[in-house]
Amino acid sequence: MRTVTYMQAGLDAVAEEMRRDPTTFHLSTDAPRPLLKEFGADRVRATPIAESAFTGMAIGAAGSGFRPIVNWSMVTFSFVAMDQIVNQAAKIHYMFGGQASFPILFRTSVGGGTKLAAQHSQSPYSMFMNVAGLKMILPSTPHDLKGLLKTAIRDNNPVISFESARLMASEGPVPDGDHALPLGQADVKRKGADVTVVALAWLVHEALAAADDLARDGIQVEVVDPRTLVPMDADTIRASVRKTGRLVIADEAGPTAGAAAEIAALVTEDPETFAALKAPPKRVCALPVPVPYSPGLEDHVFPDRNKITAAVRAVMAAGPQSS
Repeated sequence: MRTVTYMQAGLDAVAEEMRRDPTTFHLSTDAPRPLLKEFGADRVRATPIAESAFTGMAIGAAGSGFRPIVNWSMVTFSFVAMDQIVNQAAKIHYMFGGQASFPILFRTSVGGGTKLAAQHSQSPYSMFMNVAGLKMILPSTPHDLKGLLKTAIRDNNPVISFESARLMASEGPVPDGDHALPLGQADVKRKGADVTVVALAWLVHEALAAADDLARDGIQVEVVDPRTLVPMDADTIRASVRKTGRLVIADEAGPTAGAAAEIAALVTEDPETFAALKAPPKRVCALPVPVPYSPGLEDHVFPDRNKITAAVRAVMAAGPQSS
């Protein structure tokens, strides 16, 4: 076990998988120096600033027996490759009648905290969740990032790794050896009996901080980290809500048609879980506006531990108290 940053955990996962499988190669507009030094320019390609082109190249390479890793850097830059992602990568295995696999890992940063204004502070993963054929991860710790990335690289389907910009310098323990985690398995980061908080990415840490504050008032918060957006671990989320009877969902993205709305639907459409609810679910999301450049206004737009705490108190007040 060693302590590494979130960013280093991602780099370690890529390097280990490139050592393990010589068909794995890396495409990005800025070739990472440690990878370039170890694997050379044939396997670590610095591309032109043309995301549509190198995303399409990766799809062709994947269908030809390779395992490309594409780093868009920031999710904003993926938008110029939407045709390749949505019409090609997501659908090509099906449209080829399953005759070829297309193993591709797409990596990209999401979220605010960088004070880089509206175009560079987005979390649009729900746009991709609406497209059949793409798997998606959203890790909140170095441990989860490394383990999920290694599994994603080995998967025979296109996987998008959404990585929190706020967490890049954060540190955490990562096991030694071949540390891989299954897709579609949520993690209960803290157990509690009164309220379930399903939190995504950076907000997992804000939810844990809120849980510490609320514990001083006798409110036991269970924090669930989905880790994988597609497939989503509905069983773990529903089991937690059936235990606590209350649900708060914390997501750095906006509320409309988002991951938070999907999680709320997974809970309320299940008869047993719906029957266990003591209060309506509550979402804590970014305000539905372009993210302001002003640091103070950006902080106002995004959810944080204080807003999570207020939401927990609201759902506690809305229903019967625990005995």
